[in-house]
Amino acid sequence: MNIDAIQNGIVIDHITAGRGMRIYELLRLDALDASVAIIKNAVSHRTGKKDIIKIDSDISIDFDVLGFVDPGVTVNIIRNGELVEKRRIDMPERLVNVIRCKNPRCITSVERSIDHVFKLTDRKNKVYRCLYCETKVSQ
Repeated sequence: MNIDAIQNGIVIDHITAGRGMRIYELLRLDALDASVAIIKNAVSHRTGKKDIIKIDSDISIDFDVLGFVDPGVTVNIIRNGELVEKRRIDMPERLVNVIRCKNPRCITSVERSIDHVFKLTDRKNKVYRCLYCETKVSQ
């Protein structure tokens, strides 16, 4: 399989195999008017298999989404066909409007204008809790 290199855009690399589509959905990449390539189960020397997302557009992306779904991914910024920046993404301390609280009694279920805010409470087990009702969400 051959996927062309991009000239200006973003490559999200080292995604755990199978998580690429979740990142695609949460970043709302389907709404972009640009080429997006999702490579699933690519060979990885480090983990055996990985997913890769190539975005052929210079857009801003929500690093919190990446850190929530798959901490440890690498984001490569490409300009004029050259790598200009490489970032390794970690778990964010706070998530705002990335996920929604599932508790029907949470204030966010009643008041639609309130942001869905989650705080990282257990880094080892990747546990976030709703700021308002303490409902647990783990990845």
